[in-house]
Amino acid sequence: MKQKILAIIFPLCLVGALSLMPLFACTPVDKTLLTENFDIARIQYRYLLNEGSRTDTLFPRTLDDSGKLKLTDKYEWTSGFFPGCLWYMYDGLKDDSIKNEAIKWTEKLESLKDFTEHHDLGFMMYCSYGNAYRVTGNPNYKNILVEAAKSLSSRFDPKVGSIKSWNRFGSWDGKNRYDFPVIIDNMMNLELLFFASKVTGDPYFKNIAVKHAENVMKNQIREDYSCHHVVCYDPQTGAVLSKETSQGYANNSTWARGQSWGIYGFTMSYRETGDKRFLNTAKKMADFYIDNENLPSDFVAYWDFNANEKGYTPSVKSKAKQTPTKYRDVSAAAVTASALLELSTFKGVDGTKYREAAEKIIASLSSPAYRAKTGTNGGFLLKHSVGSIAHGVEIDVPLVYADYYFLEALNRYSAITNRTN
Repeated sequence: MKQKILAIIFPLCLVGALSLMPLFACTPVDKTLLTENFDIARIQYRYLLNEGSRTDTLFPRTLDDSGKLKLTDKYEWTSGFFPGCLWYMYDGLKDDSIKNEAIKWTEKLESLKDFTEHHDLGFMMYCSYGNAYRVTGNPNYKNILVEAAKSLSSRFDPKVGSIKSWNRFGSWDGKNRYDFPVIIDNMMNLELLFFASKVTGDPYFKNIAVKHAENVMKNQIREDYSCHHVVCYDPQTGAVLSKETSQGYANNSTWARGQSWGIYGFTMSYRETGDKRFLNTAKKMADFYIDNENLPSDFVAYWDFNANEKGYTPSVKSKAKQTPTKYRDVSAAAVTASALLELSTFKGVDGTKYREAAEKIIASLSSPAYRAKTGTNGGFLLKHSVGSIAHGVEIDVPLVYADYYFLEALNRYSAITNRTN
């Protein structure tokens, strides 16, 4: 695709975001930078819309090994992010043509309201229909979301006190298989349940979400407020059988995006409940990320905080040991930035610390080191994300959910600065 590359003038402090010079010495985000990001997103996503229009059933996700656009069907956990990106672009651009595309792509997912095969219905439906309802107020979208919440809640087991993530999980050591795995990512799907209780007045959905979050605090969060990726339960007794990883470096390491899911999930859970335990967990998990000695100066984390370090050993079947490069994970940084911005608005927190950390991430992701030039990167906005090194897939590629949370962070930052000006 031949596109005229935008000439973008970056503040001096953004030059060389991957260099050793920290980004601490300047105010990194202003209105101009926000506008530039949305303008570039408009150009990039026009290409993705053109490519996506070739099929009525597939959704952009990433690029394959040959650099071609990789599409997935609606049953993949990432299907809701593409329409979600369009909704956030509409927020930033107020372009009705983008809104029309967002509606079209959202409504392709309607049948998922009855989907019960895994826990990611929150990602699939709330990122799409949740934003659609927020923007349009269409009551049909609300009804679809409530049905989706019913489907998600069917995976809750009161004996375990958790929502079952995958139907089963096989350990990377090849020795064990478990029938009730719960992953930290599941915290993100609770927002759909909180929404359903708010709009129906039925506390059932909220009660499930709260119980699940309590169980995560009890069994998944370590003493230093890092987190285990996967906790496996005995469905007969509710006992914890194992604490492992699926996408991280080792069972005792801290997978960066998992930490980001936790920061975001507990921040959102505090917003929905006012429960100070959730706020404390969100703060401490955020502090682990921000204050970590292994966090690069541009605040874009390596894919695992402990990758390739002594004392951390990948299991025999994991491909992590075959990947010595410490890749950055832009998706983890984008999720963290969005979460930190919301966390910074709560009373009882160091709002300046969390807001400035989010600003550093936004500034870094807006730099040439991470943001694609127009007409490149398959149409995606951001480069250098990691899907799963342990599985040997989606390594150092664009990912649609990195774009989604970056666009969300831009809108949140704009809203916060507008309130304070």
